[in-house]
Amino acid sequence: MRALAACLLLGATGLSGAGEDAAGVERIRLQSDAVVVEITPSLGGRVLHVSRVGRRNLIKIGEPVASQPTPRVAADADDIGYLGHDVWMGPQRGWWSDQDANPSRRDEKAVWPPDPYLAFARTRVVARSPDRLVLEGVDSPVTGVRLLKSFAFDPADPATVVVTATARNIRDRPLARDLWFNTRTSAATRVYVPVADARDVRVEGAADAVPAWRIDAGVFAFLPPPPGTAMRRGKVLLQPSAGWMAGFAQGQAFVIRFDLQRREAIHPDHGQVELYLDHARDLRAGLLEMEMHAPFRTLAPGAAMQARERWTVLPYEGPETQDAQVAFLCQRLDLCAVAE
Repeated sequence: MRALAACLLLGATGLSGAGEDAAGVERIRLQSDAVVVEITPSLGGRVLHVSRVGRRNLIKIGEPVASQPTPRVAADADDIGYLGHDVWMGPQRGWWSDQDANPSRRDEKAVWPPDPYLAFARTRVVARSPDRLVLEGVDSPVTGVRLLKSFAFDPADPATVVVTATARNIRDRPLARDLWFNTRTSAATRVYVPVADARDVRVEGAADAVPAWRIDAGVFAFLPPPPGTAMRRGKVLLQPSAGWMAGFAQGQAFVIRFDLQRREAIHPDHGQVELYLDHARDLRAGLLEMEMHAPFRTLAPGAAMQARERWTVLPYEGPETQDAQVAFLCQRLDLCAVAE
């Protein structure tokens, strides 16, 4: 079970190339004429801000970004709710089962917390320019990989950032893993995923709390919570029919594109797209996770695998309806086929 920390949206730092917030968390800013992205080399190389220039942050980050900027990196560390955009290694049931750094978690078959070495360790800046940043993480004795993360604007499209993660097996034996991208936003974000059939949707969570959903014209969406809803909490695991998902919030459309995979390529515990929703009566204070799994692979010693997302952020001032927002995606990004 994941733990939900109290969350708040923190404002962006100044327009300099790098900055620190009041608690000393370094942020490196990449900016085009259209979009701004802020990444901290701390906390595993985590994304803390994505938006159109001059617009509000679409990424939800937790209060510990300010209050706990230097977490302890150790195999017995617990989760800290930094949120932001992070990279995990799947499957979740394997997080602690294939390691000797924390035998008690291995013996308990723990599925929480995530790997502290990937989540908390400071990364090394490998390359940096105004429109590109490459960060290298530490060797993890828990997951058995070292991550390399790259963030770069598409030279042909200033509204698009290419986010790449490479995982290298640091052990002297094969490892079976997948790359797992997790982007946190507010639960008030209206999210859409192309899905062909209800059989391509699995739901996890308590029956009285999981969010209701529908598929309309080939697009999955959550249904609005009924008035007075005390809580919604649950995860949907999706086999998408095309390689994208999109969220609308703060007058912006946040589109995440990726390579579509066959169902057989994704670990059976997961979907290629996963949406985790957790909120009480205050929808904006709640959490939505937009997650993507890359293919499950076995890596030989020293071998690496890579996954990529393309983040496009566009201004959106239209109606807050599914028909209007999906039509916008079709017109602006040529995604019409999934809505037919």
